[in-house]
Amino acid sequence: MSDTLNYRALLQVALDQARQGLEEGGIPIGAALFDANGTLLGAGHNRRIQEDDPSVHAETDAFRKAGRQRRYGDKIMVTTLAPCLYCCGLVRQFRIGTVVVGESENFPGGLDELRDHGVRVIELDDPDCRALLADYIRAHPDIWNEDIGEAD
Repeated sequence: MSDTLNYRALLQVALDQARQGLEEGGIPIGAALFDANGTLLGAGHNRRIQEDDPSVHAETDAFRKAGRQRRYGDKIMVTTLAPCLYCCGLVRQFRIGTVVVGESENFPGGLDELRDHGVRVIELDDPDCRALLADYIRAHPDIWNEDIGEAD
């Protein structure tokens, strides 16, 4: 994998997906799967609300849209938010080599677990990603708590 990739440009694809999800009435988290050269394979966003399906997280949506790949070690999962344990399981199961994260302040996810299992994690600490989700959490705390498994 090239260290000359513009990870912020890759993140823009995921951020556009997050905004699309928000426009659809969903939770603004986006993701995209790229090959080692930065070619987009698939992009998606959290569709839990839109599809009434708790398994459609941004990472799983992007993964599904990328279609079958022969291998994943050289793939790059880019996501606006640190992946939850469910999505970390996807990364680990298919041995996706790199995860680029827009932000982890609103939700720390399982980044340490990914690192512990040899996944290269790149945190960009992007203010647009952080603000988009923080605004959503303030406006919809009940839906957010449901999304992260903290609903009563």
